[in-house]
Amino acid sequence: MHIREMLAEAERTGNPSFSFEYFPPKTAQGVQNLYERMERMYNFGPKFIDITWGAGGRIAELTCEMVVQAQTYLGLEACMHLTCTDMGEEKVNDALRKAYKAGCTNILALRGDPPRDKEKWEAADGGFRYARDLVAHIRKSYGNHFDIGVAGYPEGCDDNKDEDLLLDHLKEKVDMGATFIVTQMFYDADNFVRWVGKVRERGITVPIVPGIMPIATYASFLRRANHMNCKIPDFWMEKLEPVKNDDVAVRDIGKTLVADMCRKILAAGIRHLHFYTMNLAQATRMVLEELDWMPSADRPLKQALPWKQSLGFGRRGEDVRPIFWRNRNKSYVARTQDWDEFPNGRWGDSRSPAFGELDAYGIGLTGSNEQNRKKWGEPTCVRDIADLFIRYLNKEIEYLPWSEAPVAEEADLIRNDLIELNKRGLITVNSQPAVNGVKSTHPVHGWGPSNGYVYQKAYLEMLIAPELFPELKRRIENHPDLTYHAVTKSGNLETNAQSEGPNAVTWGVFPGKEIVQPTIVERISFLAWKDEAFQLGTEWARCYDAGSPSRIMLDEIMNTWYLVNLVNNDFHRGETIFEVLQGLEVPNLNKVPEPQTNGVKDLTNGATNGVEASA
Repeated sequence: MHIREMLAEAERTGNPSFSFEYFPPKTAQGVQNLYERMERMYNFGPKFIDITWGAGGRIAELTCEMVVQAQTYLGLEACMHLTCTDMGEEKVNDALRKAYKAGCTNILALRGDPPRDKEKWEAADGGFRYARDLVAHIRKSYGNHFDIGVAGYPEGCDDNKDEDLLLDHLKEKVDMGATFIVTQMFYDADNFVRWVGKVRERGITVPIVPGIMPIATYASFLRRANHMNCKIPDFWMEKLEPVKNDDVAVRDIGKTLVADMCRKILAAGIRHLHFYTMNLAQATRMVLEELDWMPSADRPLKQALPWKQSLGFGRRGEDVRPIFWRNRNKSYVARTQDWDEFPNGRWGDSRSPAFGELDAYGIGLTGSNEQNRKKWGEPTCVRDIADLFIRYLNKEIEYLPWSEAPVAEEADLIRNDLIELNKRGLITVNSQPAVNGVKSTHPVHGWGPSNGYVYQKAYLEMLIAPELFPELKRRIENHPDLTYHAVTKSGNLETNAQSEGPNAVTWGVFPGKEIVQPTIVERISFLAWKDEAFQLGTEWARCYDAGSPSRIMLDEIMNTWYLVNLVNNDFHRGETIFEVLQGLEVPNLNKVPEPQTNGVKDLTNGATNGVEASA
């Protein structure tokens, strides 16, 4: 979606909106951590994000990668910064091609700052001298595919303080095809409002988006303001100076000052604010809370489907997804990008040579072994694993090997049941409660257009010990409404499903539309997920030393336990699943395996170190 369309919607409805800016971190772990933060901040409700451009080299390439990540995997509408600095025409065209392929439709075209090893700005050989030239090139090369933004300077820029000349340059950029303006940060709202008037006097009518920098600490506030030559109102300093050594007090006062500035901007007729987050969440969130803009029960975050849609090229219309990847959005999108069609004719044909391929997608655990040990400890028995999952359900930890996101709010309905299962050694990987016709605007379960109703079948996916599986099957036979699939790492599949086709577990009924069935359970996708699920557990085991109790115990679970999913097709009674599982408990929950030494069997491959395995 073009940014100008988002801004027009805010103008038309009178409902304010906002967006976030991020920059590429310098380390690989920083990048991964930022992706996780971007996904959490997605739930704040930004209309779009933008990602800054480094002056050439690896950082510039990372900007392109982050746009792909945001669009394709996180479902965030992204605007890519693109500068002339140190960029010839070939590099510019390559960046534009990558943005286009990622489904990006917005570019912020900038001249840019000089590289750190140069004292002043100069065009690269075969490059563009001014931002207006870059705007013209993008418009000529891609027509109206990209919405093109440009920078505005209410207080002047580093190498030019002549306001009239800067306004002339701004008019030239708009005349070349720019469709919106994003300003540099400022703290003087009165001057910004005056400047907007001057812009309009020049005949520039495109939307203006003010850049807002929240206050995180006193030192960073001063540093950034001085770096950008921002005027700081005297009364701001009078409030902040006395508490400058108290970061909590600075943030608390800062949120009020910035929010009051935002209100003054809104009163002047601006309907969209752009927050420079500096890759941090807290200060921005505090301002949004002060403005009462965060999603709430009265103002839910609207979504078109019950899962986060990809905005990647060719995937915007995707409306069906297997439930198994509910908490692994990135891996699902990545591993299906080359499928010929969807399962059973929607996106991917299981006969495709690409179906189920794992090696090329990088879908395993993130972080180093040391980081994962710190995150999840060193479990040595089933009880320890269960306690870890209980901590996740209680929101004491945010991630598990099988979940890239914190536990969903809808789990609150069945939290106690899930905790009870884990206490008995039934490790719950994925679940959803039954929902019988709630409004599509419901703050937790709602999705899709307004004035609709949504439904869910109760679903549970878990790892279950092999000695419990026969009894589980016997119990399911007495409940014809339950269907299940169960599989081991080696591929031993059992199911009572009468068809290999999809079983809808989420659907919606909306005015003027056919029934929408976006979330399904099906055999072929479950088998593809099986490979990933057991691989994730095996990689977790590899975080520990060979022969250690943690390694032995996790490997044994991965090699011998079943991955089972249960669907209650009577969506009126979600509790049936938990009734069927009552009393099932893993024996010896606290048993710790003996550490292995040379000559003792290694369960990871069935071989022995130094001696032959006995028959």
